[in-house]
Amino acid sequence: MRYPEFLKENGTIGFVAPSFGAATEPYHSAFNNALKTFRAMGYSVKTGPNCYASDGVGISSTPENCGREINEAMTDADSDVLISCGGGELMCEILDFVDFGRIAQAPPKWFMGYSDNTNLTFLLPTLCDTAAIYGPCAGTFGMEPWHPSVQDALDLLRGKKLTAHSYERWEREGFKTEENPLVPYNTTEPVELKPYGADAAAGNGFSGGRNREEIRFRGRLLGGCTDCLVNLTGTKYDRVREFSEKYAQDGIIWFLESCDLNVFSIRRAMWQMKHAGWFSHVKGFLIGRPLCFGQEMMGLDQYAAVWEPLKEFGVPVIMDVDLGHLPPQMPLICGSMADVALHRTKEQPEWKLEIAMELE
Repeated sequence: MRYPEFLKENGTIGFVAPSFGAATEPYHSAFNNALKTFRAMGYSVKTGPNCYASDGVGISSTPENCGREINEAMTDADSDVLISCGGGELMCEILDFVDFGRIAQAPPKWFMGYSDNTNLTFLLPTLCDTAAIYGPCAGTFGMEPWHPSVQDALDLLRGKKLTAHSYERWEREGFKTEENPLVPYNTTEPVELKPYGADAAAGNGFSGGRNREEIRFRGRLLGGCTDCLVNLTGTKYDRVREFSEKYAQDGIIWFLESCDLNVFSIRRAMWQMKHAGWFSHVKGFLIGRPLCFGQEMMGLDQYAAVWEPLKEFGVPVIMDVDLGHLPPQMPLICGSMADVALHRTKEQPEWKLEIAMELE
């Protein structure tokens, strides 16, 4: 696995828009304030040609223009790291214009984004053997004040903190609007992690004690937004089985979250990825809160939608992790090795999650 150099003090942050740009509110103001914040911290910024574009369908510009922007930004020396402007809908259409061979031959560069940006944060490791960061998009850095997760993302991009952890509360309903583009997360709901599979995975990383319960597993992180991943399954961009075989000795820790999928769509996605062979050599699953949190359809809820297709693997499945579209989100290095620890005590009965990432 290739790991890029981290952002240095007074380095240059590049911004690209392979999905939506920052052409409309509240994204325009949030993005501009993020640029202002980064400049105030001593960084130089470089905005790509599509950052303020809006001539595309489901993305900032045409697929050709977006692919060209990525090819240049990932291989030039004008920026040290890249952050995506935002998520969107049809970033998959740029893939035919992304030169993954050229990117794989160039010195590696960090790319960070989430949601629709899974099309790069996932394919960079699986196609180019280049690690990427599944983390917040540029506009998130425009909020005032920053949530601790935002600082964690910058610290990861700088290489100052290679650990991730669960937070205390999460946002069910945000206040960010066109009139209020810079408001911070409205974290009102307590984080309640739900581990599944303790019995099935006995002897496969579970340990316990009289006063402490702990679940541990180790493997290589891989994942992203399920909406995008299931769309890639079975296409010419699907090299997951080859990736899993290459790193079979490490094993894979899958981190998955979803945006537009309802509970039945989530279950179908898990079934499809499983039968495509994606979950071979799996060591555990980290499942983020879905945007359809709390939904139940015909007796199926978000937990059964995931657990029923995955329980046969006999590994830990941790639900309601701080990932994805219901913030805050832990920034994770897709492609890195990781030690996952979920623990609680009698004195602190709530589960806490810690992930230590290693560049190996």
